[in-house]
Amino acid sequence: MDWKTLHSCALASVLAVGIGGTAAALVAPSVVQAQPASVRGLPDFTDLVEQVGPSVVNIRTLEKVSSPSVEGASNSGMDEEMREFFKRFGIPIPNAPRQPQRPPQRQQPEEQPRGVGSGFILSADGFVMTNAHVVEGADEVLVTLTDSREFKAKIVGLDKRTDVAVVKIQASGLPAVKIGDVQRLKVGEWVMAIGSLFGLENTVTAGIVSAKQRDTG
Repeated sequence: MDWKTLHSCALASVLAVGIGGTAAALVAPSVVQAQPASVRGLPDFTDLVEQVGPSVVNIRTLEKVSSPSVEGASNSGMDEEMREFFKRFGIPIPNAPRQPQRPPQRQQPEEQPRGVGSGFILSADGFVMTNAHVVEGADEVLVTLTDSREFKAKIVGLDKRTDVAVVKIQASGLPAVKIGDVQRLKVGEWVMAIGSLFGLENTVTAGIVSAKQRDTG
């Protein structure tokens, strides 16, 4: 399965919807399991949470940041505050024993947290969908499963316009989300959104479908 196929499949699916700026699995109960037409009242999402919860992952990104060089010691022999005092009032800095100047110390780039987001497992062999803005420009992408296993991920492809990205981790036997049929989804139907926001465990909310196939430009 290549990137274009995954991207087209995701865009045609009700699962490829961003919630709160991060990817979330948006699942309609009728897409996953048939519901009797006679059902009335508020839906019960508990079974659905148990079914798709393990497929939701947390995504962290890192970037390499160069630390500023450590400047050499002042050659005047006095501390910086005293030097600033003399400069402010125009007082000539008195001669002082010069200290040998140290060469700047270069430090290795450090990896710092860049962002967090959610994703969900598309296939058992490690394809994961998330938002493009979460992984774009990242030096390293880390995917954490609900069982606390963490994997380094490779960006397979991303699309800025739809804010969709697919990454790949080296794993097998993963609990993949079942892609639904968007043609069966109806405006006004109940849906559940589940994600892993800000490094928390799965967070669940619900709403209704407000529109279908709307071009946001």
